[in-house]
Amino acid sequence: MTTTGQAYDLIGDVHGCGATLAVLLERLGYRRDDGVYRHPERKVIFLGDLIDRGPRVRLALSIARSMVEAGEALIVMGNHEYNALTYCLPAHDGNTWLRPHTPRTTRVIQETLDQFADTPAEWDDYLAWFMTLPLCLELPDLRVVHACWDEALVRRFLARRPEGNIDRAFLERTVRRDSFEHQVMDRLTRGVDVIMPDGIQIHSGDGFTRRSFRANFWAQSPQTYGDVVFQPDHLPAELDDHPLSEEEKARLPFYGPDELPLFIGHYWCEGIPALPAPNIACLDYSAVKYGRLVAYRFDGESRLDANRFVWLKVLSGRDAEKKSREFYR
Repeated sequence: MTTTGQAYDLIGDVHGCGATLAVLLERLGYRRDDGVYRHPERKVIFLGDLIDRGPRVRLALSIARSMVEAGEALIVMGNHEYNALTYCLPAHDGNTWLRPHTPRTTRVIQETLDQFADTPAEWDDYLAWFMTLPLCLELPDLRVVHACWDEALVRRFLARRPEGNIDRAFLERTVRRDSFEHQVMDRLTRGVDVIMPDGIQIHSGDGFTRRSFRANFWAQSPQTYGDVVFQPDHLPAELDDHPLSEEEKARLPFYGPDELPLFIGHYWCEGIPALPAPNIACLDYSAVKYGRLVAYRFDGESRLDANRFVWLKVLSGRDAEKKSREFYR
């Protein structure tokens, strides 16, 4: 049991797989009571990215928000909630959006917007809720962030925003790439990207072409690209041994093995859940790509245990529809 006496079930990126989330909660021992999933001894922590891509975004949001507002769960903001805010809210001049409406940005959020097409007021209410979500959680026994815990940056952020959340002025400043607010939002919700040499691209599994790759922040004294790459899309073979420049090394934060257990999402891992480091668990296992929706049952251990992962393969269309009907019955 944790030093606070509170045990947690941490759940990775749901991405609109609302029916699978309901089944996972039930497998973890949660039961619906007055419209809220509850457990007599445990609470949930959601790692962000509840929305986009999946077929039941409204259901996922309804489950998570009801638990948070009833005190049965905590949550951090993911980059997809942030993207939704900047995509849907007008810039200060009132004539443009905080996030430009390009084919690429629209593609990411289109599934969510389609599911709320007939209930725009409901979507606006969820956008207001997203504004209340903290960017990170620091509890006595563990830490939670969507993508990357950069200790120095987190300290500067929490010194200004002790509750870990943002306001409209903070949000508006995040779109300025030279701002502190952008640095915080980008690092905590998106992590660190390493830009590849000119002319080299990765054709990603999510349909995008990228000139950078996602890097981990727990490798001790990394020397090459292969030491830090952390994503399912493999680097071109010739880049595994490509040396990191001193500038690239300086950009990489380091989360040491003696730090508190840390839980992250974001990195769309594949296969059977495993620990990338003894005190770090990534819980994003590509649920929306018919992978796994993953939870970790945390009881205060200082060294994490892969046997504490619990997961479900994402429900098929018929099973998901049946579960969804049960929820709204």
